Amino acid sequence: MRVVLAPDSFKESMTAAEAAAAMARGVRTVYPDAECIEVPMADGGEGTAEALVDALGGTWRSVRTTDALGRPIDARYGLTGDGLAVLEVAAAVGIGLVAPAERDVWRSSSAGVGDLVRDALDHGATRLLVGLGGSATTDGGAGLLAALGAVWTDASGDRLEPTPEGLSRLARVDLAGLDPRLAGLPVDLACDVDNPLLGPSGAAAVFGPQKGATPEQVPALDAVLARVADALVASGLPDTRDVPGAGAAGGLGAAFLALGARLRPGVVVVAEAAGLDAAVTGADLVLTGEGSLDAQSLAGKTPVGVADVAARRGVPVLAFAGRVAPDAVDLLGTRFAAVVGIVDVPVDLPTALREGPANLERAVARTLTAL
Repeated sequence: MRVVLAPDSFKESMTAAEAAAAMARGVRTVYPDAECIEVPMADGGEGTAEALVDALGGTWRSVRTTDALGRPIDARYGLTGDGLAVLEVAAAVGIGLVAPAERDVWRSSSAGVGDLVRDALDHGATRLLVGLGGSATTDGGAGLLAALGAVWTDASGDRLEPTPEGLSRLARVDLAGLDPRLAGLPVDLACDVDNPLLGPSGAAAVFGPQKGATPEQVPALDAVLARVADALVASGLPDTRDVPGAGAAGGLGAAFLALGARLRPGVVVVAEAAGLDAAVTGADLVLTGEGSLDAQSLAGKTPVGVADVAARRGVPVLAFAGRVAPDAVDLLGTRFAAVVGIVDVPVDLPTALREGPANLERAVARTLTAL
């Protein structure tokens, strides 16, 4: 029996790799001789780099860089043997790295992401996979580009800090010093939002308040993002402000797109990089899961993405979750042969999180025994 184990992380309980290992133990409880193929998954958000480094046998690099407020931190990214660098924006400028009381989007920069990109290029990366999401910044990617050689200036030619505060006086950008290795570099952006850069559905209006922007700052941020977009177009780069996803990660989507990146659903990008289709081919069963399953899981979440790959190969899928919402029944039949909650007795949340791997292992064994 050949079984593919392709879960996402169960947030605050286990990583995707730990979840896949727990599933494998559950399978072997019932089928000791089963061939278990572990393919840790993610959908472009937190845990994407970890899932792919685990799946592809990559290594981690730690980089001394700065967080969104310019404070020194160590951030890491994954690098595989075939030249793929896997970066998460949140590793350097994540909102989780800034305490709520310290969040100041007006003085925040995405320069730390540029440091990760440059280090990856220095260490042989020939293509990038970037997980967008979870940033504390709304600078339109100006900090990213500054760290890679761009110079932002005011009307007098004075250099500006690549923060919304500094960029409020922006007149032009000089890209002559932009790292030449970026030209033609394949970059996939893993992202599941389709917001444009500007306007009522843009980065400032939708995500700015989550990052500490006051109602008064939102229109000012939007104006700064427009200045950044205008300057990039004037420098000869394509206008990406209206491309779906340009507003992701505070406008980092727009900057990467202007450099030629492709923005695609996160789970699709991860599935391709991890070789999920090849793993599923010829399998008898696929197991997937994540912390919570509900009808919203249809919007690009890992279990549904895994099920779509399996469906193309005619392989049935079982989904497991710490929490199965009542509307998760909408996923039955069309996507999954079964949706299983891994906690079978009432427990408090800390206990459920702590015992997640053991609960998942038992749930898999219990479900396979009943098949």
